[in-house]
Amino acid sequence: MLDRLGLPLDLLNKKLWLFDMDGTIYQEDRLFDGTLDLLYTIRQMGGHYVFITNNSSKSVDDYVAKVNGMGIAAGKKEFFTSTNATVQMLLQKHPGARVYCQGTGSLVKELQAAGISVTEAVEAVDVVLIGFDLELTSQKLRNTCQILTEQPNVAFYATNPDLVCPVSFGFVPDCGSICAMLQNATGRSPVYIGKPEPTMVKLVMERFGYPPEQTVVVGDRAYTDIASGVRAGVSTIGVLSGEATEADFRAGPCPSYVFQNVREIQRALQELLAQATGDGGSHLVTSH
Repeated sequence: MLDRLGLPLDLLNKKLWLFDMDGTIYQEDRLFDGTLDLLYTIRQMGGHYVFITNNSSKSVDDYVAKVNGMGIAAGKKEFFTSTNATVQMLLQKHPGARVYCQGTGSLVKELQAAGISVTEAVEAVDVVLIGFDLELTSQKLRNTCQILTEQPNVAFYATNPDLVCPVSFGFVPDCGSICAMLQNATGRSPVYIGKPEPTMVKLVMERFGYPPEQTVVVGDRAYTDIASGVRAGVSTIGVLSGEATEADFRAGPCPSYVFQNVREIQRALQELLAQATGDGGSHLVTSH
């Protein structure tokens, strides 16, 4: 079977499946058709799925509750977020730092739970951190601009560079677009932490003990999801259910395979399984 770019498929040896979330397995509160069946098929193949997301607006606990409510079997160990990567970076590079965080309450709580000092003051700040903020206010923007302008030596980070987040009617500005606003106002741009950096992919491989050749990243963005997998040296699957078009994936970073959506991936795996077992028929395994 061939994918949408006409490349041969070799997915049966993949045991660690790393899924982006928004635009890949769901859109807001709507689970995409085929998601549950694909995850079930991966388990039937002896594989493991983990969700890696750049969206820092929710905590891991929030995500676990959300996907469990959608019928997905997953616990904390099945998640690694840009917040997790950010916490690790701050503890390593800025121990004891005072952090001004322009982000959601969930992001602030996760930072504090990890022992990071988060302040609402605009004086004597060591680090400014920007997240995908669904609770953004003009006062937060003013505070951030004041710190970046008056304290030119403050370290400046952002959880992720995503420009937009898919929603039911299209897209809304994500962290990368918020940072573009701040750059226009202050002349400063942040160091981005999440995907496309390979950190999350490599840490999850280490956590579960899988090598690159048994790992695949699935996502809807070329410049974050696919780029992170390419930089980590693993196979990648691009889906057309979110931000990227087929032309985007052709322009690069180019994924190993491209499918319309997760349902197409599940059907491909079923055909490959049938071929591997010598069963010429197409028997779809479903989770129902």
